Amino acid sequence: MDAKNLTGIKILIVEDDLSSRLYLNKIMEKTGAVLLNAGDGLQAIEISRQNPDIALILMDIQLPLMDGYTSAKKIREFRDKIVIIAQTAYGLSGDMENILASGFDDYLIKPIYSWQLIEKISAFLP
Repeated sequence: MDAKNLTGIKILIVEDDLSSRLYLNKIMEKTGAVLLNAGDGLQAIEISRQNPDIALILMDIQLPLMDGYTSAKKIREFRDKIVIIAQTAYGLSGDMENILASGFDDYLIKPIYSWQLIEKISAFLP
């Protein structure tokens, strides 16, 4: 895996499963990015409001309190240019169309591999 240099770029990881969140953080630590974490959709919205310099959000779809679809739509109301990438365990074509129609820029299907994550994020960030 080529850990692209994302030093100083702020990324929000939204994942309710602790082991998955730790896994994503471990991968992203190698890039030098500044990592923020949320465990549910409401936290994701609040952290996005408090940190206008977040460049990218990696958002799980199945979240407690507020799902990823609703959270992404609400974040888009005040951050229309932010990159939001969905992460989902569901890979059916209808699900993917729904994800993109809901305001996400792209998606990753779980399980997420380190090279796949870095490649996807690097495609959206300088």
